[in-house]
Amino acid sequence: MITAGLDVGTGAVKAVIFSHEGDRHQCLAKQTERVRQRDPLKLARQTYEHVLEVSGIRHEDVAYLATTGEAETLDFTTGHFYSMTTHARGGIHLVPEARSILDIGALHGRAIHIDGRGKVLGYKMTSQCASGSGQFIENIARYLGISQEEIGPLSQQADNPEKVSSICAVLAETDVINMVSRQISTPNILRGIHESMAQRLVKLLRSSKVRDGTVMLTGGLALDSGLLAAIEDALARAKLPIKVINHEDSIFAGAIGAAIWGAFRHQKLARLGQLAMAS
Repeated sequence: MITAGLDVGTGAVKAVIFSHEGDRHQCLAKQTERVRQRDPLKLARQTYEHVLEVSGIRHEDVAYLATTGEAETLDFTTGHFYSMTTHARGGIHLVPEARSILDIGALHGRAIHIDGRGKVLGYKMTSQCASGSGQFIENIARYLGISQEEIGPLSQQADNPEKVSSICAVLAETDVINMVSRQISTPNILRGIHESMAQRLVKLLRSSKVRDGTVMLTGGLALDSGLLAAIEDALARAKLPIKVINHEDSIFAGAIGAAIWGAFRHQKLARLGQLAMAS
C-alpha cells in the first residue's frame, strides 16, 4: 500500500511518500519547503507533486493522502489528523525507544508523553509567547546576519553566554540588540538564547510529568545542535535522567506520522467496507 503525508506548518511544508507492508513502513520520497512569504496551501500542492515525481508514484496509486498541521482546508486530500498524534507516531517510527516527544515548532513548543505504540498519554504546551519558538530564533539570526545552518555550530563555540530574557520574545529581542551594541560575540548571544529556550522546554517536560526515558525532538528546531546541547545541559543541572535525541528526519515526523496513520485508517475502512467514504 502507498500513502502520503503532508504537514503544513507556519514556517515550512513537509511531504513524504510511504509504502507499507504489514508493520513495515518505508519512506520512498520526502521534501520540505520553507513557506517564506508564499501561500502555504499552494506550496503544499507543489511539494506533494514533487514527492510524487521523485518517487515515481502516480496520483491514483496513493491509497490515502493524509494531512496534518494547518492543512485541514486542502481540497485534494483524503483525511486529516491532529498534529499531536502525528508527531507522536512519526517520532516513535524514527526512534522506537522514545516515550516522549518534544515538538519545537515555529510558534510553540509541546511536550507529548506517549506509550510504546505512539498513543498520546498526555501533553503540555508553551504559552503563546514566541520566545521558545523557531520563529523567534529565526528573527534573531536574521538580525545577527547569519543563516539558520550556522546557529547551532556558532552557539557551541560560546565561552561566556549572555543571559537572555525568557519572559517575552519582544524583551528577548531587545536584550539581543543591547548585546550587539555592547559587542557581545555572536556565539555568546546564541548560546544565551539557547539556554533560555532550554530552561523553558525542560520546565515543559517536568510539567508534563516526564521524569526519565528517551525524549525525541521533532519540529523545525529539532536539528539545532546548539539547542540540543543546551537542553542536555539543562537536564543535567536539573538532575533528570532523561536522554534527549534527534534524528536526521526529525522535521518530517508530523508528515511521517500522518502517512502511517493514513495507512492504518485505510486498512480499517477496508475492513469495514467503507473505503468509498474516504475517497
